[in-house]
Amino acid sequence: MRGRTAVVTGGTRGVGAGIARALVAAGARVVVCARRPPEAALPGTDFVPLDVRDPDAVRDVFTALPRVDVLVNNAGGTPYRLLADAGPERHSRVVELNLLAPLTVSLAAYERLRRVRGAIVMIGSVSGGRPSPGSAAYGAAKAGLESLARSMAVEWAPEVRVNTLVVGMVRTEQSSLHYGDEDGIAAVSRTVPLGRLAEPSDIGEAAVFLASDAAAYITGASLLVHGGGERPAFLDAATVNKGGKGACETGTGGMP
Repeated sequence: MRGRTAVVTGGTRGVGAGIARALVAAGARVVVCARRPPEAALPGTDFVPLDVRDPDAVRDVFTALPRVDVLVNNAGGTPYRLLADAGPERHSRVVELNLLAPLTVSLAAYERLRRVRGAIVMIGSVSGGRPSPGSAAYGAAKAGLESLARSMAVEWAPEVRVNTLVVGMVRTEQSSLHYGDEDGIAAVSRTVPLGRLAEPSDIGEAAVFLASDAAAYITGASLLVHGGGERPAFLDAATVNKGGKGACETGTGGMP
């Protein structure tokens, strides 16, 4: 990534900071954008204040950048909120941040990316592919983000590659808000086949791969970075004889 400029939205903490660090380590010049500056130093990065929901401000930022080779649309998130506990305006803001803002940023960056045959990496979520009670609008937005990325990949080929990282549970400074104390985090980790939550660096390394020439023939793809996903609940609920031949032999057990 040496000699390339990467922009990471929401790049000052959590997953975004992990992506920024990985890009710096790979040799890129990294610009991180967020509404507030990072609380901890991110060596090798330049900070630009930006609300990605403000189209005029977004255009101004990219107009001021002489070169953009990589865009990572990471800014997003949602509080836990059941659908019936809030009005449509609050849910609309979640969709705006997680779906419309990445479109706004991508459009602003397009001309610079096209000139250098650059790459866009969308940061999606497993919530976009399964029911997401408590974050339904977020899940819907992330499902839309994958679809948007696939359409962008076709429309903007061959000049700009566009891919999505479909991210599972990540251990960040805000993990306790979602999973509780250390015991809660450990319990949640046991539901992941690899036995742990992702670290921001895991997501960062995957983002570097999709942004680099190592992925030169990959566009319109969704790469799952989720440690194997979630252990199917029926495996723990079933009462079959696990030591002998069971009803899951081909054609006998009702398994698809």
